[in-house]
Amino acid sequence: MIKTILVALDDSELADRVIESLQELVLPQDSKVILCHVFPMPDSEMELPALRPHPESPALSSLQTEKQLESYQAQLSVKSQLEMVTGDPAEEIIRLANIYQADLIVIGSRGLTGMTRIVQGSVSSQVVEDAQCSVLVVKPK
Repeated sequence: MIKTILVALDDSELADRVIESLQELVLPQDSKVILCHVFPMPDSEMELPALRPHPESPALSSLQTEKQLESYQAQLSVKSQLEMVTGDPAEEIIRLANIYQADLIVIGSRGLTGMTRIVQGSVSSQVVEDAQCSVLVVKPK
């Protein structure tokens, strides 16, 4: 029985589709959903060119992400909580799934192919490969 679900969300439009897919599942009332977002490790300040604008403040990004996760959380009919962590996305998703003893991970797939997939890697593929529980991969429409 699926009682604990880890839902990995990023800042893309695919996050809405992941939530829609989660809501289509028939979950027992005593289920628990953990909505998580992984912030990639920040690049070293030394590597940023002086002539280019710096990325937005991590605090601002974190606040925006938390507000978005809270709006998703309000849509759920079962108990839920938020997790925001920093690190390698696939590793952190798997780590959180292990901590919460998740029965299922729900994650989106950007549908990368070819060189883009090789260069950027596929978080969803790595999670499917390394997770100890089942993984539902939600693809773009």
